[in-house]
Amino acid sequence: MIIPLSAFFLASQLVVTVADNVPKFDVARGCRTDSASAYDPNAGMNATIKRCVDDEEQARDQLQTLWSGFVSSDRIMCTGETVGEKGDENSTPPSYVELLTCLQDQQLARKLPK
Repeated sequence: MIIPLSAFFLASQLVVTVADNVPKFDVARGCRTDSASAYDPNAGMNATIKRCVDDEEQARDQLQTLWSGFVSSDRIMCTGETVGEKGDENSTPPSYVELLTCLQDQQLARKLPK
């Protein structure tokens, strides 16, 4: 499969942008989708969604603080895994909690003995 040169340069710019800043996710959409499967009948749907949004915002705040401390290749890889196929309407929306977990796992894996 041959990738057109223009597509390569466009993709390389995206990678640089992804590596430099914490990506922006629509956490409200993600939490509405996730809360349907993680619904807490004792709390109700609105409280379940609010708890999810709070968790996502806390993870985003942590990522903004820690972002530059993660290895660039890990940021690119984890962001790609978290975002997945943007064109797929049925895919799970990206999550800051998932992104933070991936980055922390990569960081821990680097510390394992060779």
